[in-house]
Amino acid sequence: MLKEGYIESLPATTRRYCQFLKLNPDTLDQYRYWHDSQHIWKEIPQGIRKAGILNMELYQINDFAIMIVETPLDFNWDEAFGKLATYERQAEWEDFVSQFQIAGNGQRSEEKWQLMERIFSLQEALDSCHCGLDPQTPANR
Repeated sequence: MLKEGYIESLPATTRRYCQFLKLNPDTLDQYRYWHDSQHIWKEIPQGIRKAGILNMELYQINDFAIMIVETPLDFNWDEAFGKLATYERQAEWEDFVSQFQIAGNGQRSEEKWQLMERIFSLQEALDSCHCGLDPQTPANR
């Protein structure tokens, strides 16, 4: 699956955020189990969507989790995550999953996860150097 990629269909131009979190290496299997779509508490994805998040994905390598968040362009990060923390079972979930994370007790999601800075965008690089490939070149056929 890794080299096949993941197909995503979003309805419009979005704002993307990327975050990371260090995981407890002794509980990686449990962290993955509870984030599986069959095991996650139903209130958690419902609350995430209610907060205005269009899509959220978690990726894991060794003892690091990476979160990709897709939102509308007018999304306000602090406001949305402040609201999310008040929704049904969200605080309970954060307390529950904290046993699988290297984070302080009682921290909300936005306090545990560290936002990452994007350092490269292929589209921006091609746009700025005006070196986009012509769709008719052999490399693009």
